[in-house]
Amino acid sequence: MAQPARDFMKSRSTGGEPRPGATPTPQKSVFREYTEAMGIALILAIIIRTFLVQAYKIPSGSMEPTLLVGDHILVNKLIYGLRMPDSIFGVQIPGLPYGEYLFRLEPVHRGDVVVFVFPPDPTKDFIKRVIGIAGDTIEVKNGAVWLNGKPMNDPHAHFEVAPQDRSEVAPRDNFGPVTVPPGKLFMMGDNRDRSYDSRFWGFVDDDQVEGRAMIIYWSWDSDGTSLIPIRWSRFGMIVH
Repeated sequence: MAQPARDFMKSRSTGGEPRPGATPTPQKSVFREYTEAMGIALILAIIIRTFLVQAYKIPSGSMEPTLLVGDHILVNKLIYGLRMPDSIFGVQIPGLPYGEYLFRLEPVHRGDVVVFVFPPDPTKDFIKRVIGIAGDTIEVKNGAVWLNGKPMNDPHAHFEVAPQDRSEVAPRDNFGPVTVPPGKLFMMGDNRDRSYDSRFWGFVDDDQVEGRAMIIYWSWDSDGTSLIPIRWSRFGMIVH
């Protein structure tokens, strides 16, 4: 059996015999080695998921056709800076800045698709597109978004309701104008007629943004009729 180099050198220096009174070096058991490796892997996985990249599944059609129900996406959590999670395994230690950015790398941009803490219920995460940043004036007229007094260039918007069926009083169809306060964002889903967003519950705080959607790595069509309802064409799609 191979010996550690230090033990081999000791044996050579004493003519092949261990020194009197020398204490043999304890060897790690296979179980301990596997346990340590698994522990390190778990710690790295937690760090990556908390601060770098996290996987999410799309549960609703509010972002169609950009994101479909059953899409699985990766979200870059470091793109805007280093954000403390809202808790550590559901526990908050007093004195730590939970849910806040420790430092910023870049601002959230208009048009970004982001995951954020849902303001009315912080236990939930939502995904929407940023429509307005601080200082923007947002208005919705017959379903169309107006930005700072002009019709917004809105290539990702998807509509399902006919113009004649729109309501004069429903915030889905006619809303505002409102000006986005400092440190706040205005969010909307790309599926404008099927999205529960800032038109209904207000602004999102900058610190509530957890990251930006990057790529679709898996897509499962639960309503599909094929034997294996996988949307192969969506694999690797960049989220714009």
